[in-house]
Amino acid sequence: MAAPVVGKKIPDFTGDSTAGRWRLKDAAGTRLVLYFYPRDNTAGCTREGEAFRDLAAQFQKAKTVIVGVSPDGVPAHEKFKKKFGFPFELLADPEQQVCKLFDVIKEKSMYGKKYLGVERSTFLLDDKGVLRHEWRKVKVDGHAEQVLAAARAL
Repeated sequence: MAAPVVGKKIPDFTGDSTAGRWRLKDAAGTRLVLYFYPRDNTAGCTREGEAFRDLAAQFQKAKTVIVGVSPDGVPAHEKFKKKFGFPFELLADPEQQVCKLFDVIKEKSMYGKKYLGVERSTFLLDDKGVLRHEWRKVKVDGHAEQVLAAARAL
């Protein structure tokens, strides 16, 4: 599947989330941050979620909704969300359909073994569902602040 293109509308998609069934159309009329992360309750993913959590009120003032996406299921997401007090929803993508739509499944390597996994990536959509910014190969430190600045600039 081709990677999304900045300046183009993202096609609607649906998935299960910590708030029940969720559709991209549900975010119409508001800006949307979709951040993709590899796995619940891992060090980097927890730090990333905490960074978005800590800025959630500022994102809200910027009329921007945050949604985290990973291949983990809803039960794992619910525990992760509760444990760290995330005030935003987490979308479950166990079949990796949304991950593939955003082209975030990449070859990775751990201890010399290659495997396919989620490349930490973030996408900012405007209130009409048009992709305005993307960040790939995200480093957690300072990332949520960069995304907030871009959301405010829309």
